[in-house]
Amino acid sequence: MKTSDSRLLLVDDDKAHRSMLKAHLGGEGYDLVEADDGDVAVYLVKENHFDLILLDLKMKRMGGMEALSAIHQLKPNLPVVIITAFSSIETAVEAIKKGAFDYITKPVDADALLQTVERSLEVCRLKEGALQQQEADSDLGNLIGSSQAMQELAENLGLVAPSDATVLISGESGTGKELVAGAVHNNSLRKEAAFIKVNCAALNENLLESELFGHEKGAYTGATEQRKGRFELADQGTLFLDEIGDMSPTTQAKILRVLQEGEFERLGGTQTIKVDVRLIAATHCDLKRMVDEGHFRQDLFYRLSVVPLHLPPLRERPMDIPALAEHFLNLYAEKNRKDLRSFNSEALEALLSYSWPGNIRELENAIERAVILCLDEQIGLSHLPIQVRQAFAKDVQRPFAVRPGMTLKDMEKELILSTLRQTDNNRTQAAKILGVTRQTLQNKLKDYGLT
Repeated sequence: MKTSDSRLLLVDDDKAHRSMLKAHLGGEGYDLVEADDGDVAVYLVKENHFDLILLDLKMKRMGGMEALSAIHQLKPNLPVVIITAFSSIETAVEAIKKGAFDYITKPVDADALLQTVERSLEVCRLKEGALQQQEADSDLGNLIGSSQAMQELAENLGLVAPSDATVLISGESGTGKELVAGAVHNNSLRKEAAFIKVNCAALNENLLESELFGHEKGAYTGATEQRKGRFELADQGTLFLDEIGDMSPTTQAKILRVLQEGEFERLGGTQTIKVDVRLIAATHCDLKRMVDEGHFRQDLFYRLSVVPLHLPPLRERPMDIPALAEHFLNLYAEKNRKDLRSFNSEALEALLSYSWPGNIRELENAIERAVILCLDEQIGLSHLPIQVRQAFAKDVQRPFAVRPGMTLKDMEKELILSTLRQTDNNRTQAAKILGVTRQTLQNKLKDYGLT
């Protein structure tokens, strides 16, 4: 959503094209300033305030790429939208790598132009202060943990969720990418609309396209009636595409078209369908490497990763294990109507000793299994999966000894003390090992009365 006082700088050496853009945007209430070359734009940015810049790539004295670099040095948070001919999209993608917010192609579509401008301004406003306004109402669901990685994730999520920006969530299998996608939706302006999920790895190319775009009656053998696809069902809401790295090149091209133009046709149909959908994608693959190897479209990659969010594996944030274990224990004890609220000393120690290659999903399954098998008052080592018990038996260099009767908070306290001893009380190094910020470690020490 725009505000009437948003000030835009149009940079293009084609006066007729500037006039056309000014007509489109001026009619929407934007305050517009014009520049006929990149060097003029840099001077104006240095001396004036702008909310957004529309920057042509090809100009006589200073080209768009050089002007972008200079503007980014002057005002790194000022959003710049590149204007380019269709034949120069590769250069526009390179500009996004160097800090441009987005690009639009000539001839410029009026609706696409307005949508891009509004989205750019909204993200910029959020960066400047909307995070504080959203924190009070933030609902992060089951995203649990006090590690530095989780704190950064929560901060970035709170920033991006209220916008309409496309989000790319990366991380190993089992790290909770779907939970993050749900948290983005639940904290967005679309939270009252549908949140539709599709696992791209679970369907072959034809079935996936039918699932995403729908089909007309008779589109293929077995298509006995018209069916709406997930993009239609998610209209005004959010569509989550899990494991997007497994998508075929043909489907990638169709997804790109929806992102750029907000339209598609059902399989076997000719009617163009318009939708307003926010897209969130997730992958365990290295999409950048797939782009370099030619297995994933570069233009789609940069469209998807407007805001990248990364979930580190559980082995890189051991400080989160106690809180996660306690959460799953309470959850499955209640589900199974069992009066279980704690782990015994060996079980607690084993949970911290194991590397959890399956990440949070593996931890959750292990705790659920333990709750079901446990007939005692506490979960013990014998209730945990064999791979956890074996790792515990082999781990002769444990960080500390867990004593009978220790709570998860006691365990966290001992883990902190043990790590400080290992680092000769170097708090910066200890925080790094524990996967938290130094300030978080300081706060924990204060909470536990450890000065």
